[in-house]
Order: sequence, then C-alpha cells, then structure tokens
Amino acid sequence: MPFVVRFVPKSMSSQQYDEVIKRLDAAGAGSPQGRIFHVAFGSLDALRVSDIWDTMENFERFGQTLMPILQEAGVDPGTPDVIETHNIIAGK
Repeated sequence: MPFVVRFVPKSMSSQQYDEVIKRLDAAGAGSPQGRIFHVAFGSLDALRVSDIWDTMENFERFGQTLMPILQEAGVDPGTPDVIETHNIIAGK
C-alpha cells in the first residue's frame, strides 16, 4: 500500500523550494520512480511538502539525491512523518 511522506521544515522559503526543484531536475530526479504525487503548500516563507510514494525503497533511493541538495540549499527538513495510506482516490 502506498504511503505519505510529510516534511515540515523549520523554515523553507519559496525561493529555497524552487532552488531544490531546479537542482533535482538537473540531477535527473525531478520525477523520481515511485513518487505518485507531490505537493508543496503553506505560506511562502514556510512551505511544507507532502509526497505519496509506492514503496519505501523508492523513497529511500530518492532521499540519497534529495538530502545533499536540501543541505546545499540551507533547508533542514527535520524528520518526515511517514504515514501508511488507507485509500487513494484519483481525480479526473
């Protein structure tokens, strides 16, 4: 069953987020295998991120690329919440 990974960084600005996305794209990890859905939300000076992943292995593989990029961008992601899903309904 897929699961949700929810990051609530102490602070992540929209500029930092945009830089992380740019670097992930450059590293070939902008649309990683196994990530079903991604959303960034909240105020522009304190964004949060939630992803839905198919397997922990795919998330962990992505994390090997993501974590150094976050560090370089000055983002402390904290410890993500990992929550098993009960149901997913795709929109049209």
